[in-house]
Amino acid sequence: MQISMYEAIIPIANRMLGNLSAILDKGAAFAVAKKIEPSVLLNARLAPDMFPLTRQVQIACDMIKGGAARLGGVEVPSHPDNETTFAELKARVAKVREFVNSIPAANFAGSENKAITLKMRHGDRHYDNGLDYLRYYAMPNFYFHLTTTYAILRHNGVELGKSDFIGA
Repeated sequence: MQISMYEAIIPIANRMLGNLSAILDKGAAFAVAKKIEPSVLLNARLAPDMFPLTRQVQIACDMIKGGAARLGGVEVPSHPDNETTFAELKARVAKVREFVNSIPAANFAGSENKAITLKMRHGDRHYDNGLDYLRYYAMPNFYFHLTTTYAILRHNGVELGKSDFIGA
């Protein structure tokens, strides 16, 4: 049995964006319980040359909305990167989740064979087909930034476990 491109991205997006929202809730609750200024967590990094938590969430959202849009044949929405609170990050996650769910499943038909070209700062990145784009760019980047968000909060003492990342 072969799964559709829709099945390969949208259910995963739903689950992982939901998990990300719950992880952000735990980060916000931790800041309140420990009387830590939330900006300390929101600006935390794993290493000096890595993006802070806020940017990790923004990029995770951008990766999954871009992947869904390109494979679903719709325009990639633009969201300004201006979130500065846990509530604003959660609102972005919700907006992205709503967007990916708005793309009809039928739009993904044949996208596994669709060539994808990304305009990037350092030149175009071309994928001969949507399946390679999904497997080797969109999903790895999505998971990387989700994992880094989780790791930043965990490193700072937020009580998170594997089940928070994977979901129930």
